[in-house]
Amino acid sequence: MPGALHGIRILDLTSVLMGPSATQMLAEMGAEVVKIEPTGGDTTRGIGPGRRPSMGSNFLNMNRGKRSISLDLKRASAVRAVKRMVTWADVFIHNIRPQAAARLGLSDAHLRPLKPALIYCALTGYGSAGPYAGQAAYDDLIQGQAGIAGLFQRGGGEPRYVPTPVADRVAGLNAVVAVTSSLLYRERTGQGQYVEVPMFESVAHMVLSDHLYGRTHEPPLGPAGYDRVLSAARRPYATSDGWLCVLIYQDRHWQRFFGLVDRPDMASDPRFATMRDRNSHVDELYAWVAQVLRTRSTEDWISLLRQADIPAGPLNSLESLLDDKHLQQSGFFTEVDHPSEGRLRAMRLPMTWSVSTPDQPRPAPNLGEHGPEVLRELGFDESEIATMVAEGALHIPSSPADDQPGEP
Repeated sequence: MPGALHGIRILDLTSVLMGPSATQMLAEMGAEVVKIEPTGGDTTRGIGPGRRPSMGSNFLNMNRGKRSISLDLKRASAVRAVKRMVTWADVFIHNIRPQAAARLGLSDAHLRPLKPALIYCALTGYGSAGPYAGQAAYDDLIQGQAGIAGLFQRGGGEPRYVPTPVADRVAGLNAVVAVTSSLLYRERTGQGQYVEVPMFESVAHMVLSDHLYGRTHEPPLGPAGYDRVLSAARRPYATSDGWLCVLIYQDRHWQRFFGLVDRPDMASDPRFATMRDRNSHVDELYAWVAQVLRTRSTEDWISLLRQADIPAGPLNSLESLLDDKHLQQSGFFTEVDHPSEGRLRAMRLPMTWSVSTPDQPRPAPNLGEHGPEVLRELGFDESEIATMVAEGALHIPSSPADDQPGEP
């Protein structure tokens, strides 16, 4: 069954994580994605364990569903090839700096005349209207600038980064929304457009949607910062034999919990009677919950809390997450045979469709694996391809067997 984006062609000039995470989702929804890589390959090819140095685990997990062509964009013939590919594409997406795109002749102004209906998506560090425009940006930097690292400080600790590249992911998801909504608009109107997805603004929007709080109003009705979420006591709770994740949130949750632990009187305590009251006394309330939860085992609490319809679950490690029975039984994980990398564990998209569920995507490509194939489809003849190879504009991969083995 073809996916919902079957027939959509995407030219992908992104690297590292933000852009590739977006284009992988689009590919897994059925779009045809051609990934343009430099002759040295996307830098993530070298990140994580791999059977060969050019096929690290992070690359394998971020580039399924794509074909790869490897071009040296410092060569005029390579840029000309990209422009010919643009006439084939519905979407051109990149995360190079706007100045670099303009120097290469790959800005929206350069490409729009070639295909007026093109969706041109620029993934940037910062929006072009502000003073940071054009500066380099990476996940750690954006987590700091957009306030995420500082939230740990507000919660009573030192500033730190979330130990997963959440800024890249948020911006990547915004890019998927931007591309698909632009395609829908084009379907209705016939018009292509330029769309910019800045990383800084994407993460600031996420953070401030919760934490603008009292600063939502002018004049302010209080400080910024959502009390409950910032509480130092908001964390997994220790039980008698491990850890428990629980969110006692709504009024009915608290009433049931107070009854469950033989403290029904607390439901009428003015400090805890309503959500507003509880937010004002959240440190005190969560500290009390922490004491109570130490009295039973994790398994006992999960059983009791779920019977009371109070959201609760175990604290997973990365290892136990791989064995989680829900993920195992829901088909979240699959095993696939990669033509050059052998047996791999993969994850499906975390959504399902009643009609347009896409087929299993093609495995992540070797560097430049599909270059000649893509160019032939665009009408390049063998002499043009040979000339590009000879002048270094097009990289033709060696056989996977010739690649030096990496650490398993």
